[in-house]
Amino acid sequence: MIQVIEHIIKSLVEDEASVKLSVAEEGENVTVTVNVAERDMGRVIGKSGATVTAIRTILKNCNSKDGKRYFVQIGDRKDGGAGAPRY
Repeated sequence: MIQVIEHIIKSLVEDEASVKLSVAEEGENVTVTVNVAERDMGRVIGKSGATVTAIRTILKNCNSKDGKRYFVQIGDRKDGGAGAPRY
């Protein structure tokens, strides 16, 4: 699943080398924090958050073989962003 997230993000950005994923596991929940170059942040988030919402929807609807639930967080914000859904 991590490779799927990485592939989607890299297909959106101009600077693929700047894409960094960090993974934090808590039980069956896995949070993937995505960091990209500042100029690519808008591409990943999308207009009114549409792109990142689409990525989260894909993850929410994918059944993971390892029984884990995956969440995507954009950037280093520990709170997930103001009002940002975590799914």
